[in-house]
Amino acid sequence: MGEAPEIQLQILVEEDKLDENGSINQSTITTRPRNYTWWLLMAIYTFFLLAGQSVATLLGRLYYDKGGNSNWLATFVQIAGFPILTPLYYLPSYNSSSQDTKNSNMKINPPSVLVLSGMYVGLGVLLAASCRLYSVGLSDLPVSTFSLICASQLAFNAFFSFFLNSQKFTPFIINSLVLLTISATLLVFQNDSSGSTPVSKGKYAMGFLCTVAASAGYGLMLSLTQFCFQKVMKKQTFKVVLDMIIYPSLVATLIIFVGLFASGEWKGLDKEMEGFKLGKSSYVNVLVWIAICWQVFSIGAVGLIMEASSLFSNVISTLGLPIIPVLARVFFHDPMTGIKVISMVLAIWGFVSYVYQHYLDDRNSGIRKV
Repeated sequence: MGEAPEIQLQILVEEDKLDENGSINQSTITTRPRNYTWWLLMAIYTFFLLAGQSVATLLGRLYYDKGGNSNWLATFVQIAGFPILTPLYYLPSYNSSSQDTKNSNMKINPPSVLVLSGMYVGLGVLLAASCRLYSVGLSDLPVSTFSLICASQLAFNAFFSFFLNSQKFTPFIINSLVLLTISATLLVFQNDSSGSTPVSKGKYAMGFLCTVAASAGYGLMLSLTQFCFQKVMKKQTFKVVLDMIIYPSLVATLIIFVGLFASGEWKGLDKEMEGFKLGKSSYVNVLVWIAICWQVFSIGAVGLIMEASSLFSNVISTLGLPIIPVLARVFFHDPMTGIKVISMVLAIWGFVSYVYQHYLDDRNSGIRKV
C-alpha cells in the first residue's frame, strides 16, 4: 500500500510526456537511472575522452615540431579515422531496462531521412570548420598554451546550452565560466614560443584567434549534439552514439579532403614525409595514432553528452587541460611561466566550482526524495 502514491505519480509523469496523439513529447527524453552500470559507463567515457584528447594533442604538436606543416592534413587525420569505429556496430547495444519498460507502451516517431540528413550535414560542416581552426591554432601555438586556451570552449558551450538545452545558471556555474574564461584570456599576453618551434607575434595572435574561434564552434556543436539527442534521436543506445560520430565525420572528411586537394598541399606531402625528422615510418605512425586517438576522444565526448549533457562533457574535457601542459613540459620542454601557472590554477578552480554545483544538485535531489 505504501508504494501506491509512488506508482500513481509515475503514471502521471509518463502521461505528461505523451502528446495528444499518444507519441512522446519531443521536448523530453527518459534519462538512464544512475545505477552502477551508469557510473561504469560514465567512468569509461571519461577515460576515453581524457586519454584520447591528451595523446592526440601531444602527437599533433609532435607532427608540427618534427617537420609537418600541412594544416589540411592535420585536420584530415582528426576526422578521417571514423572507419575504425564501424566494427563496434556489431557489439551488443546496451539499453536501459527501465527506459525500455517505460517506453514500451509509447509510440516513438522515428525521424525522417531528410531530417537525419540535414542534422548530419550540419554537424559535419561545423566539425570540419572547428577542426580546421584547431589545426591552425595548434601549428602556431605551444601545446600547453593551445590546450589552456581551449578552456574557453566551456564558456561558449554554456552560452549555447542556455538557449538550445535550457541550461540553468547558478552562482557556482557562473563563477566557473568566468574563471575559465579569464584563464584562457590571460594567455593572449604570453608569447612563450621558446619551448617549441618559434613563431612570430603575428602567427601567435592568429593561432590564438583561430583557437578561440574553434572553441566557439566546438561549444556550439556540443550543444547541438545534445539537442539532437533530445529532440531528434530520442534514444539512448551505443548505436546512436556511433551514428552521431560516424555520419558527421563522413561529411567533414569529404569537406576536408576537397580542401586538401584544392589548396594544393597534397603535392608537398611526399617531400614532407621525406623531411620528417623522425623518419618515414614515424611520420605515418604519428598520423595514424592521431586519427585513432581522436576517435577514442569522440566516443567519450558523445557518450557523455548522451548520458549527462554537453556541458558535463565539456567540463570533463576541461579537467584534462592541466594534464597536457605537464606532459608538454616533459616531452616538448614548454616553459611553465607565471602567467601559465595562474591560468592553470584558475582553470582548475573553475572546474571545482562546477563540480561543487553538481554535488549540491545531487544532495538537494536526495533531500526532496526523502
